[in-house]
Amino acid sequence: MTTKKAKSTKPRSPARIEYLRVENYRALRSMELDHLTPLTALLGPNGSGKTTVFDVFNFLSECFRNGLRPAWDRRGRAKELRTRGQSGPVTIELKYRERPGQPLITYHLAIDEGPKGPFVAEEWLQWRRAAKGKPFRFLDYANGRGEAVSGEVPDEEDRRMSIPLRANDILAVNTLGQFADHPRVGALREFITDWYVSYLSVDDARGQPEAGPNERLDKTGSNLANVIQYLKEQHPTTLEAVFAALRRRVPRIEKVLAEAMPDGRLLLEIKDAPFDAPVLARFASDGTLKLLAYLVVLHDPNPPSFIGIEEPENFLHPRLLPELAEECRRATERSQFLVTTHSPFFLNGLRADEVRVLYRDEAGFTQACRASDLRGIPDFLDNGATLGDLWLEGHFGVGDPLVRSGGAAATRKPR
Repeated sequence: MTTKKAKSTKPRSPARIEYLRVENYRALRSMELDHLTPLTALLGPNGSGKTTVFDVFNFLSECFRNGLRPAWDRRGRAKELRTRGQSGPVTIELKYRERPGQPLITYHLAIDEGPKGPFVAEEWLQWRRAAKGKPFRFLDYANGRGEAVSGEVPDEEDRRMSIPLRANDILAVNTLGQFADHPRVGALREFITDWYVSYLSVDDARGQPEAGPNERLDKTGSNLANVIQYLKEQHPTTLEAVFAALRRRVPRIEKVLAEAMPDGRLLLEIKDAPFDAPVLARFASDGTLKLLAYLVVLHDPNPPSFIGIEEPENFLHPRLLPELAEECRRATERSQFLVTTHSPFFLNGLRADEVRVLYRDEAGFTQACRASDLRGIPDFLDNGATLGDLWLEGHFGVGDPLVRSGGAAATRKPR
């Protein structure tokens, strides 16, 4: 991977997703997540749909990075991706703001499959610039044909351009977003291609990649040594902050080394303070490597606009998890976080409005509700209870693996 030129490390306000609607995506026949917070955790029993929601973001990211066809085929095409027993397109709709206080923008994408493979059945962008203004659609495409309005602040008076796409499986936002005439479209393209959806693997992090600095950790963490090398060369202060955070959580850890070998590979070593010789990463503990990878992501000098992390509790000591949750919250100044978890200890570091409980309804499809909307939960919290303990003791009344979850939505209080 080629090293990019170091960018400005000034704090920036990231784009924020406030709403997600998904239809016909595996168990997500029709599901909404509204009022999303900068840090959102998905909670629920095995098979409740947490990983599927997580994969929606990964799918969209792959569509923008690699194209619709590879992302669609990798998931088994419509046969495996479309909700069983349903017809019609797979639909994903996001509402987001580019910056705080700016207009809410809606991105709508509907994908269907024909004899020649997947195609974009519908794709549009719209916003309402004034609080009481009429929604204005400034990009509108279907099946490879459509038009977009140019300009920094597109409205009815701006020039409308009809630009046919080369094929109907190409995303209009991904194509038009490369042109200076469409800065709002370009901003969405840049936002989604910048997402980091993590599937960290400790085994991959133990590898010995080819030497050469990498700016960002890949999905599985296989280039962890390369990112350590990059931070050492370009951002030594940041690397020391990573080491300091690691030392606070792992006794006796002094530093991590990324050393080039004669054969061109990069060797990751971890040095304990009492000993002169470091330990190869392949012999380090699973928890140490995974915590190191998380800290590298959280301290990224040029962080992704959106970060997804699956089950951070795996391999980590329970007492580290509330602190990790708080570290994620601090990092929301520059990134938006989506986390899936089964850990009451991680939950203890969260607020009730940051937690979405997923469960299957009587028909077998995923539904979601906020922990803050569950009957009695706010009162328990006001009286000193902790969120993780309430969930572990069965007070949520929904998403309990030992109880039939369908129908438990009645425990929600009215908004």
